[in-house]
Amino acid sequence: MHDKNAAMPADGPAPADASASAPVDASASGSVDASASAPVDAPVSAPAAPAGPATRGADEAVEAGEAVEGSGPVPALFGWEFAADPYPAYAWLRENAPVRRTELPSGVEAWLVTRYADARQALADGRLSKNPVHHSEAAHGKGKIGIPGERSANLMTHLLNIDPPDHTRLRRLVSKAFTPRRVAEFAPRVQELTDGLIDGFCEKGTADLIHEFAFPLPIYAICDLLGVPREDQDDLRDWAGMMIRHGQGPRGGVARAVKKIRGYLADLIHRKRLGDGDDLISGLVRASDHGEHLTEEEVVAMCFVLLFAGFETTINLIGNGTYALLRNPGQRERLQRALAAGDETLLTTGIEELLRYDGPVELATWRFATEPITLGGQRIGTGDPVLVVLAAADRDPERFADPDTLDLSRGDNQHLGYGHGIHYCIGAPLARLEGRAALATLLRRLPDLRLAAQPEELRWRGGLIMRGLRTLPVEFTARSDEESSYVTCT
Repeated sequence: MHDKNAAMPADGPAPADASASAPVDASASGSVDASASAPVDAPVSAPAAPAGPATRGADEAVEAGEAVEGSGPVPALFGWEFAADPYPAYAWLRENAPVRRTELPSGVEAWLVTRYADARQALADGRLSKNPVHHSEAAHGKGKIGIPGERSANLMTHLLNIDPPDHTRLRRLVSKAFTPRRVAEFAPRVQELTDGLIDGFCEKGTADLIHEFAFPLPIYAICDLLGVPREDQDDLRDWAGMMIRHGQGPRGGVARAVKKIRGYLADLIHRKRLGDGDDLISGLVRASDHGEHLTEEEVVAMCFVLLFAGFETTINLIGNGTYALLRNPGQRERLQRALAAGDETLLTTGIEELLRYDGPVELATWRFATEPITLGGQRIGTGDPVLVVLAAADRDPERFADPDTLDLSRGDNQHLGYGHGIHYCIGAPLARLEGRAALATLLRRLPDLRLAAQPEELRWRGGLIMRGLRTLPVEFTARSDEESSYVTCT
């Protein structure tokens, strides 16, 4: 079998980029050179702001980049410091300009939606289309909206870009192959991959948990689930790495990676049609509903999005989740004690809390108004892009008590981390499965896991949609495979 412990190529610093590559019903983008800044076990504080919605005058001031009376200056968005800790800026927006028209780093203008109630409404509003045909063709054609290279690679017909009735048909067919039972039956393989990767670094006493663990685990897992032969999986890993390093690699690297993945998947799907395998691609090829089947183009596009969705959101769930636990030792110790006692109840609620507190998807993917609508008191024109800020909505104090505090036992946690409505992430059960296995196994096998760098030294992969660390250096007591397999937490 290939080497699952080879590190992903190092990421270099890069400024924010507004283009986006996509997980299922969410997307990812370029990188930012930034540092983390929140103190250990302390909630991220938000700047003081008056209660209540912004007035018309306040909105105009925000639009002009001026200070709003009584609220302090408008916070800078999309810079390096923002990428490290966007939550104070989002708190300001929720209080002063909860639905705000903003110019993105790419030059595209879009409405940012930051309050929970408005966000939930927008995610389920059928007047907000996912189809980029409702926006500027020029903006999309230049890769400023959507997945870079998807149009030229003929990968537009997937769940991220279509509306009912096409979305209903496609999701129904995909769901016949991508079933909860298939995901549940995959759990032993996920655990095997998790243990194998930890075996690769547990004797060293140090590791970069992004490159050596959080990145390879989901890419190998989704490759196995799709039915990608083991001998081809390192190629997929390399191409996937090029995509998430968007903004740092060679010019045009993302589009080239997209074309390579598209070509590979088309060939693999053709071979699957000739067999009778039980993998996910074979299931998608055979899926039918009242005589309807997925077209060749739809199967390729869907496999591409499942592949990318199958790893980037999970990289960030594992990375951000581990980082949050290391920064909140009291919560981490609670979870370790529960796991040592054989109780996974706190793990279940904890995964949901980590998705809410600092989730992998910062903004939902693009939506476009098909008619004039009013949202949060603002009039949004036909064709205007709308971006729902999931990270801001999930810290809304109107919905969550003490939202800046990590509480692994939090109840009534209806976060929006995987969306809401008909575009709710179809891959969420797989991401949760991998996140549970990764975090529980790390805490059991490496009970004294700790950061090997100061938080301000860490850098985040900035960009418009996804939120994740570039690296996560850790240290722990070095153990042999056998020793670490039988560690008990005290």
